[in-house]
Amino acid sequence: MTTRERILGAALTLFAENGFDRTGVDQIAGCVGIKGPSLYKHFKGKEDILNALIDTAEARYEEYFGSERHFGKLPGSKEEFVRMTMGKVSFTIRDPMISRIRKLLVQEQFRNERLAEITTRHQLYGIQRMFTKIIEGMMDEGMFKKDDPALLAAELTAPAVLLISRADRQPQCEKESLESIERHIRHFCDVYMTE
Repeated sequence: MTTRERILGAALTLFAENGFDRTGVDQIAGCVGIKGPSLYKHFKGKEDILNALIDTAEARYEEYFGSERHFGKLPGSKEEFVRMTMGKVSFTIRDPMISRIRKLLVQEQFRNERLAEITTRHQLYGIQRMFTKIIEGMMDEGMFKKDDPALLAAELTAPAVLLISRADRQPQCEKESLESIERHIRHFCDVYMTE
């Protein structure tokens, strides 16, 4: 692991635990085992580190979770839909980087406009737009009843987002949250899928 990567890892942990404003460059450098001024060989400052973290996390999220432009193959059955959706949920909850970024975003969304926009995009619009495309495609294939795909996407994703937040706040409830999300997805399928 390069020094730059170690700096990003340490900064993400500290930002998620303490908040952006309460984390200093010297703290980050100390966690990496370098002096504060050495950090400036890799980043212009704390804001530059934050931007690099956000860019890295967004690329990771796009690659492993997806987006409305990149969500993979449409599921061909109820079980494939449940597996795909639960795979995305499990990644979101269990990926250490994404979990820490989410905790950072939740804390800092009220102090930083860019982070507020990113939080809204990931917890509301982005996920709903992706599932709107998936549900719409599955409607076209005759797998979902004809309805408003955007409303169905909101109905599918909102409870999952709330339960993911619970798992973040109460890690001991992760298993229960995952089970509740899967029950919700299966119920959603029973109500809206044609098979």
